[in-house]
Amino acid sequence: MTEQTATPTPNHMTDRRSAVPEASAATTAARDRGAGRTSQTRQATGQTGSTGRAPRRAWFALAVLMLPALLVSIDNTVLSFALPEISSDLEPTAAQQLWIIDAYPLVLAALLVAMGSAGDRWGRRRMLMIGSIGFAAVSVGAAFAPTAELLIAARAALGFFGAMLMPSTLSLLRSIFTDREQRRLAIAIWASAFAAGSAFGPLVGGLLLEHFAWGSVFLLAVPVLVPMLILVPLLITESRDPNPGRIDVWSILLSLATMAPIVFGIKHIATEGVDAIGPLFIAVGLVAGYLFVRRQLASDAPMLDVRLFTVGPFGGAVLVNLLSVVSLVGFLFFVSQHLQIIAGLSPVEAGVALLPGLVAMIISGLVVVPIARRVHPRVLVPAALSLSAGGYLVVAFGASDGSTGAVIVAFTMLGIGIGMAETVSNELILSSAPPAKAGAASAVSETAYELGAVLGTAGLGSIIAAHYASAIELPAALTAAQADAARETLAGAAAVAAELPAAQADALMHAAAVAFDGGVLVTSLIGVGLMVAAAVIAAVTLRNPAQHD
Repeated sequence: MTEQTATPTPNHMTDRRSAVPEASAATTAARDRGAGRTSQTRQATGQTGSTGRAPRRAWFALAVLMLPALLVSIDNTVLSFALPEISSDLEPTAAQQLWIIDAYPLVLAALLVAMGSAGDRWGRRRMLMIGSIGFAAVSVGAAFAPTAELLIAARAALGFFGAMLMPSTLSLLRSIFTDREQRRLAIAIWASAFAAGSAFGPLVGGLLLEHFAWGSVFLLAVPVLVPMLILVPLLITESRDPNPGRIDVWSILLSLATMAPIVFGIKHIATEGVDAIGPLFIAVGLVAGYLFVRRQLASDAPMLDVRLFTVGPFGGAVLVNLLSVVSLVGFLFFVSQHLQIIAGLSPVEAGVALLPGLVAMIISGLVVVPIARRVHPRVLVPAALSLSAGGYLVVAFGASDGSTGAVIVAFTMLGIGIGMAETVSNELILSSAPPAKAGAASAVSETAYELGAVLGTAGLGSIIAAHYASAIELPAALTAAQADAARETLAGAAAVAAELPAAQADALMHAAAVAFDGGVLVTSLIGVGLMVAAAVIAAVTLRNPAQHD
């Protein structure tokens, strides 16, 4: 298939062209070339008429592009539910347990900007196909990892190929749907795939975990990706930046040197405490980030146009996404353990308990589309995030003694708020960036998402772990090895309790539940603060959306 530039043709040019006789076709073509847009552009974006409305084929393409989003959300959610079995089988330390979750988003966040820029240059569809093949192959390897170290390595490799997937899907939507209202709906449907995957993952993953080993959850990637490999070439035309500029190796290296050390430093402080290593890595990342920004500002064709962050809706929407995902992923991290280990639910039962909130997230992301036509983002997004803050208050003061009702209510409130806010913010991010730079802009959005996933588990998860280790009151009859294992993680306490007589086991699990839920209280109050901060940022920055329709 011929590769074509996916830059939309303005409606006024299309309308004028329809009134020009065939004899003046050369003049029309010259005018198109002068504007950097040819008649091939409409084919690449799926445009056939003068209104910019997408044809039916574009909606089938949307369905295909939802599959990577579905896969990523399934992967994250299923892994949280599989963590107790992974901990029992591979016996990871507390730090390794966090790395099993965080290796994927860490590598992915470090590479997203570079991969988004590569998609703009070499073709977004091409990057999507390469990433899909690699992701499926590595998922099979992760399913059979015999040690915690190899599982962490496989998760890192998944992050490498995942970095090719996500910017490509969102930027392809930008090129396919040039009509503002259709694009908002398409993004809402695409974003709902994340929530749908979160709903689908626990249920199917729970069934797998009850009948098969934990590695089966990684094999879910194969049936999700195979249809995409077949349908993407048939439905989606290649798109790229028509003027990508030269390859800037230094910018790629600086982007890596910015993200990886900062995230590693945050994780180190969260797991090991404040020492010389964590601040040193953060300082290295900040220096690299400063040099990256300087280089982008001085370049005529920057890999990432950092001036976009001076556009209020773009920078504000990115921060809203970041803080929202920190809150959501942190919530799922501790609630999945609370439901399974403290409340005693099976993986399937825990998935069912979270299902109302996940369904609410999907529905709210779609319902907000017509609302966004009438309510300004600076009002709509803060209102949604305030509801999410209320959800954290419910879990802070209601999820104790193994109860599940408060968790269900809290997650429903959190899901509604985040579902609405992220649909609006993702659309603002794409609309605020020029179409030719859709890949880089999408990469920024996805970087915020994955960095938020890291901070949600490494930050909020480590706060719970630290509180748990310091607050748990262990029974005196434990051996030194048992005490160390029970103090390290909640799953470790459950494993030790299984070896003890009934009375001692009950005492240990009661002490573990009290200590863990005390950490949940602290973390939930932090979640309230994050949601309030995001609401304030949205109210201040989303005043005058600048659009590149």
